[in-house]
Amino acid sequence: MKKLNRRQFAKHLVAVPVGLSAASALLANAQAAAPAPAAAPKPTPAAADNRRFVVDETEPFAAPLTFARDEIKPKLQLFALRDVTLEAGPLQQARDWNRAYMLRLPNDRLLHNFRITAGLTSSAKPLGGWEDPTCEVRGHFVGHCLSACALLYAATGDTTIKTKADELVAGIATCQQKLDDNGYVSAFPIALFDRLDRREKVWVPFYTLHKVMAGLLDMKTQAGNDQALDTVVKLAGWVDAWTAAKTEAHMQDILNTEYGGMNEVLYNLAAVTDDDRWARTGDRFTKKIFFTPLAMRRDELKGLHMNTHVPEVTGAARRYELSSDYRFADVARFFFETVSESRTYATGGSSNNEHWLTSPNHLATEMHISAHHQECCCSYNMMKLARHLYSWSGDSRIIDYYERNLLNHRLGAIEPETGHTSYFLSLAPGAWKTTCTEDQSFWCCTGTGVEEFAKLNDTIYAHDGDSLFVNLYFASTVNWKERGVRLKQTTNFPESERTELTVETTPAKAWTLRLRIPAWTSAENSVAINGNLLDVTGTPGSYLALTRVWRAGDRVELTMPMRLTAEPLADDRTQQAFLYGPLVLAGQFPKAGLAEDLEHGQGAEIQEAPALDVPPLKSADADPAAWIKPVPGEALTFRTTGQVHDVTLKPLNQSWQRFAVYWTVS
Repeated sequence: MKKLNRRQFAKHLVAVPVGLSAASALLANAQAAAPAPAAAPKPTPAAADNRRFVVDETEPFAAPLTFARDEIKPKLQLFALRDVTLEAGPLQQARDWNRAYMLRLPNDRLLHNFRITAGLTSSAKPLGGWEDPTCEVRGHFVGHCLSACALLYAATGDTTIKTKADELVAGIATCQQKLDDNGYVSAFPIALFDRLDRREKVWVPFYTLHKVMAGLLDMKTQAGNDQALDTVVKLAGWVDAWTAAKTEAHMQDILNTEYGGMNEVLYNLAAVTDDDRWARTGDRFTKKIFFTPLAMRRDELKGLHMNTHVPEVTGAARRYELSSDYRFADVARFFFETVSESRTYATGGSSNNEHWLTSPNHLATEMHISAHHQECCCSYNMMKLARHLYSWSGDSRIIDYYERNLLNHRLGAIEPETGHTSYFLSLAPGAWKTTCTEDQSFWCCTGTGVEEFAKLNDTIYAHDGDSLFVNLYFASTVNWKERGVRLKQTTNFPESERTELTVETTPAKAWTLRLRIPAWTSAENSVAINGNLLDVTGTPGSYLALTRVWRAGDRVELTMPMRLTAEPLADDRTQQAFLYGPLVLAGQFPKAGLAEDLEHGQGAEIQEAPALDVPPLKSADADPAAWIKPVPGEALTFRTTGQVHDVTLKPLNQSWQRFAVYWTVS
């Protein structure tokens, strides 16, 4: 029987959504069979979990929600994109590849479906994949593209990218005016929402609408486009009217269909406009059956579709920030804790076949269910959530998680030069990276990809009233205008374990520079100021504070020794990944003989590839550095020793052949 992918589902609506049933079948098969990578069905729309909304007066979300604004004061502020400039290095390189891809997509093609839906003429050649005129999520990528353009403009001042985005906003506004339907505008007709209301088969109309609304709002907040704000406010008015007409029970049932970050964008709109109407509308997207166990510190994620739920939690975090309602903070904190600590691979990613398929701390079981690991959207959204939690606490461990994800999963998912990005990042032995095509894919992860690589400068630095926090070690310059501080970071990290920070401007009074000492380094880290070694070291997993009256030209040199470590999976410690500092290392195998069509699917179809023998490894010592040695003259390249078949390892983010991350080690 032919398996349906998402695009095929959208074109053949007689097909039954099988997201959860497929995931359950995969889990059952895995429990009955030996643990080996199996064929996985291509992703399908996330099925509703069919749990019913039942009011329990003892639960934290039992009563109807009432929004009252009472904004929290975060512990730290992350710098605005305009205040951090990337210098030459891996982040700037990825950003430039992404920019070139975005500019290759003509606006007329991006706007085609909006114009047809509005009854306007369009002679543009339609895009393919998920932007095909028959696909029910058409328009989602346009929203992502608006966000990406806005973020890139904020980060770089790029007027070419702003002009492109301003034209897209004007095109959508024209379609909204032509439709003249209470503010509604989309690349598909309202009929999809009618089907959602009747609980008939439909893909994810609110998910798609969220992308458009978020893109428009980003164009206001990041690029100063007033027409975008006017358009999104009118569209939010339509959402308010549509949702207000539903009973709570019916609306809770509707929320079983993936709705993206509708709660988040409405809370953000409330913040921008200072109009709590939009926060009250956002409250209608509080999925109580999902939030309740999280608020009570219960992990009931098994069987759920990951990327349906991460944006919902980011919305909860935003609700807490606007209202100080602790219940929403409890949801966000416990969700992040359980996913990052018990459902996350060495690379920082999570999920298999888009779902959590097992109980916590059963990743060895989950990893072997299929080869479709780590949907890229999920990592993108988990990193967004991490930024919220970090601003509340200043906990450097959250940045350790963020860095792991950024270096391994995200920078490993953009193809050099083309800017094409991945959907899944497989961990199956002998996997390879697949990427989108130029104009015939437009997966959800293509959209989050263009956003991700437009804002790579957004977490490098933070501040409170007195301290400048250096979180990530990438070549960049930060301008702390409020304090008159400008700091330049020069580094070749991660090829080098050293970074240099130069104070370019400073006030004539003391302030504190706080350097993150990563959890992955050793106690032998060192700091020198103007060439003088300090008699102090930082504690890995914390910040080292340097307080003084700084002078322009002061240089701070931080050395963070990188070492080889092994990370076993909790439920099968013979399954191990190897890291050098924060970098996940991957065994290298030739891709020769792999059919070209296998390189542009949503994931690595292992069962369709030529067989590849990934050898087990014999540990000669508990310290992997005793038997995994650097290759002389080749940066970040290692080779095993003493094995029946020795293998070469290099960072996963540089691996564009076939590779292996987890090994059977005895």
